Amino acid sequence: MTAPRPADAPSEDLSRLAALHGVATSYSPSPDRTVAASATAVTLTLAALGVDASTPGAVRAALAAREREQAERLLPPTVVGWGGSPPAALAALPEGSRLRIETEQGETRGSTDQLPPGVHRLTATAPDGRTADAHLIVAPPRLPTPTGRSYGLLVQLYSLLSRRSWGMGDLGDLAELAGWAGRSLGAGFVQVNPLHAAVPGAPTDPSPYRPSSRRFPDPVHLRIEDVAETAYVEDPERLRALLERSGRLRAAVLEKGALIDRDAVWELKREALELLGAVPLGPGRRAAYCDFLAEQGQALEDHATWCALAEVHGSDWHRWPTGLRDPRSADTTRARNGLMDRVDFWSRLAWLTDTQLTAAQRAGREAGMPVGIVHDLAVGVHPGGADAWAQQDYFAAGMSVGAPPDAFNARGQDWGLPPWRPDRLAASGYAPFRELLRALFRYAGALRIDHVMGLFRLWWVPQGHPPTEGTYVRYDAEAMLAVLVLEASRAGALVIGEDLGTVEPGVREALRERGVLGTSVLWFERDWEGDGRPLPPESWRADCLATATTHDLPSTAARLTGEHVELRDSLGLLTRPLEAERAEAAADTAEWLSLLSELGLLHGTGGGTDTSSEEAEIQAVHRFLLRTPARMVGVWLPDGVGDRRPQNLPGTWDQYPNWRLPIADAQGRPVTLEDLAASPRLHALMEVLRDAGT
Repeated sequence: MTAPRPADAPSEDLSRLAALHGVATSYSPSPDRTVAASATAVTLTLAALGVDASTPGAVRAALAAREREQAERLLPPTVVGWGGSPPAALAALPEGSRLRIETEQGETRGSTDQLPPGVHRLTATAPDGRTADAHLIVAPPRLPTPTGRSYGLLVQLYSLLSRRSWGMGDLGDLAELAGWAGRSLGAGFVQVNPLHAAVPGAPTDPSPYRPSSRRFPDPVHLRIEDVAETAYVEDPERLRALLERSGRLRAAVLEKGALIDRDAVWELKREALELLGAVPLGPGRRAAYCDFLAEQGQALEDHATWCALAEVHGSDWHRWPTGLRDPRSADTTRARNGLMDRVDFWSRLAWLTDTQLTAAQRAGREAGMPVGIVHDLAVGVHPGGADAWAQQDYFAAGMSVGAPPDAFNARGQDWGLPPWRPDRLAASGYAPFRELLRALFRYAGALRIDHVMGLFRLWWVPQGHPPTEGTYVRYDAEAMLAVLVLEASRAGALVIGEDLGTVEPGVREALRERGVLGTSVLWFERDWEGDGRPLPPESWRADCLATATTHDLPSTAARLTGEHVELRDSLGLLTRPLEAERAEAAADTAEWLSLLSELGLLHGTGGGTDTSSEEAEIQAVHRFLLRTPARMVGVWLPDGVGDRRPQNLPGTWDQYPNWRLPIADAQGRPVTLEDLAASPRLHALMEVLRDAGT
């Protein structure tokens, strides 16, 4: 069904122009319904891509220019070759065209035969003398399929406090968790939330999905005591005082029920890091630091410069003095030179954080984990942060990423994240994306990509307009996937795409073809094209990470007991009467429990016959996951101790303490890493996975 054409619908010429730039003029909120985008949304989106479509005459001129450009060009700015197959784009070259390829490895070739993986420079010369330069991405045909099956833990790192944490979980805790889970539980991986650098503020946005930089990690995650220079500070008494204060922060969360206070933790850690920054590095450490600086190059200098300037001018670069808004301006160069000690401080913190992230991955692998740490890549960055400043040529000005209206949210969503421009990415050979992935794969055994559908298209929302007045912009998914496969294969890492929700046809198939695993959550796996009942385990896909829940969903205990409905009701989030919501949730749970019982998966805990307990039902849920062919099975760590509370409740801001809760037991009492390691309930759940021989 096609919705009535709005009065503000794009004209035929505007629609043709939009299509030539990858801008959609309609979208489908459901398979049987198509909605037209407004001409205003399309015009503003084209403007963000540098295309003037403000008047009918401008549209005709832009359309003629685009058609002429595409007719005359020999090659697009980036072409892709998979394995030994020649790039499909070369088939359009005039017969008799000559090729010259300068490989990433420094060789010069005259054909695409047996090219090594990499990003090469390609020059094509047509018989009439026309030439074209392009980036040539050569990637393996697909990522290797994981050998065997692995199971592991999913956790939000900040929520995992130990008795050594400074008020929130840190990289020392992550290394301890990985070492213990690998050796004692037989786990193959630990998946964490994005550890990207946050935008400083008062208060700092606690969400890990709206960072200042995806390129560099946040030093708030550092374990201060693990930094070698702590043994040599000039004022050890001051450092001891900070340790005592950190103990009070930790006690407030674990013993007094306080929320995790990221800003208070950072205030203490920053003071400690200033002390450590005054300690000269030893020769070996200095050499390692210099190597890091050389490896990271301009990207690190930009990031550290933004951090230093933010200390002086605030954390939104749009409000800085005009000359400092350009990272390449003379004013910025002078300011950087004047703040070189602070630039070095922030560079050093990036290095320290990188070393501890690497150590956490090493701890997991040394504990026998075939994967180790699974890191999370957020879908975008804060518009005022370091990446948006340093890479502003690649971001679409005046636009924000979001989601269109659908059955779950009639108003759509605006995530406040500026999108990358697909044309600028292609012109650079996807350099920003390549550098981002390479940085993350330094210390990741696998990478989860949030909203992986964004490799194909993103919903752009013009500033000042509601999300309903946006439209989709398409990316070159083949090139994005080629970069992803290339960098992951170089690192020997897996890739997991978060492909939950509305996914356009063909996306999951394209991801699977390239070896990218999907994400399957038990409660959503139903026979939607048939009777709508729970999908039996043998019908699940194999190429996925299968879980019972995620950080954005109710814990398994809350769903089984219906407490997630009560929570949403208490916050005024229900759109229907409470009794109707309760009944629907209870019916949904009953269907799943019935299937678990039919399959003989409901056992009494501890070998008993009582199968009605919540703990037995949670174990049965995970037995079910093990019956599926999923190559990876994830256990939400809070499920191991009966935690009721979601870490994030979509649709709330200050009504609920998103991203600030420690892991807790069924009574809401915080549980430390040491408590988790000794928890009979968690061990019993993990024995379910070990007993299955995964």
